Amino acid sequence: MNVASGAAERAFALFLGLERQAREAATTEELAFAMVNDGQALFGFRHAALLIAGKVRALTGISVVEANAPFVAFVECAAGRLQAAGVAGQAGAVEPSMLDAQALADWQDLSAGQAYWLPLLDRQGRPFGGLWLAREHPFNVSEHSLLVQLAHAYAHAWQALDPVRPWRLRWPRRRVLAVLGAALLVLMVPVRQSVLAPAEVVPRGGWVVAAPLDGVIAEFLVKPNQTVAAGDLLVRFDATTLKAQADVAERALGVAEAELKASTQRAFTDADSSARLDLLAARMEQKRAELDYARQLLARSEIRAERAGIAVFADAERWTGKPVQTGERLMQLADPAQAELRLELPVGDAIALQPDAQVALFLDSDPLHRHQATLERAAYEAQATAAGQLAYRLDATFTDTPPRIGLRGTAKLYGERAPLAYYLLRRPLAAVRQGLGL
Repeated sequence: MNVASGAAERAFALFLGLERQAREAATTEELAFAMVNDGQALFGFRHAALLIAGKVRALTGISVVEANAPFVAFVECAAGRLQAAGVAGQAGAVEPSMLDAQALADWQDLSAGQAYWLPLLDRQGRPFGGLWLAREHPFNVSEHSLLVQLAHAYAHAWQALDPVRPWRLRWPRRRVLAVLGAALLVLMVPVRQSVLAPAEVVPRGGWVVAAPLDGVIAEFLVKPNQTVAAGDLLVRFDATTLKAQADVAERALGVAEAELKASTQRAFTDADSSARLDLLAARMEQKRAELDYARQLLARSEIRAERAGIAVFADAERWTGKPVQTGERLMQLADPAQAELRLELPVGDAIALQPDAQVALFLDSDPLHRHQATLERAAYEAQATAAGQLAYRLDATFTDTPPRIGLRGTAKLYGERAPLAYYLLRRPLAAVRQGLGL
């Protein structure tokens, strides 16, 4: 009798110590460690797992919980099955019928033969967590009473340290329906569709300066964005070969003229010389035409501006010393006051745009300033951009003073109004259709 009384006193002293440790815990980490480790002396469990909001927070003898560990996954799955069965708020031994086949197999491999679920209840009696206790022999009635009382102390201490930890949000059905109805109404609110596209300020109605002949560029006499007047020299080609051709053509013309003159003098006495006069005259005209052509090519070796404006091109060094072909674009002369906006709208972002759609440009150099423009032209066929993606080319005119030619930025195009749900789900729905082939 005295032996039994002494064992009861020791058990009661251990129980009081567990409650005191729970109240004295300064953090949830300290409390979690005490909940899964300090009760071993009183209840003799092999291991314990603390779950909060369905996730394992602490394990017996483990300082850091590995979220992907097999035992952790098994305990979380078993707790989820108890929650689904509606018995997560009841303390007691875990019956095999409460778990599915996979959980039972994991139980045999990873846990002890007997398991006990000890829920942690909030002030409204709803579970926000629990303890999974496992050992080789069943828990008796006395241990059940002590565990239930200890669970009250643990739950009170945990809510004092971390008051907002519900297991699962539970709202009344009316509130859920009201929230769903409000969400549907919000999704039906019409909003204005808009997309973003890279944009560049380009000349409007500029004069294209193209290569007038095949040759090598010797010198660029203007710089990018330099103001030029009509008649200013822009580009000079290497004229060495052209000068040589002109000299040869001039000498050939001189020889043809000399032959014609000599034959004309001999024609009075020589019948053969008289017969060759027409041939020599035609040859002389041929040489004169060749000389005129060579001089024209030589004159084309210097390109002059046909109108005033600014020279729009990327880099003079890229062209210097480079062979070009006739008609190849070298630069563009543009009026600074005449500029338009060129956009490259990706195919995936394309929306229905009406003529005269509103466009807002935000330059990279001045992102806080908004430039208004109006859509003027939209290409029907997508083309590959310099970045390697397919995009539609769009042109827009500025409503106010245009920015400097050559500036880049991001343009926002505004389309028609559509429900908010369509605005949010347009891209996901397109991706689903492309992936599933619907």
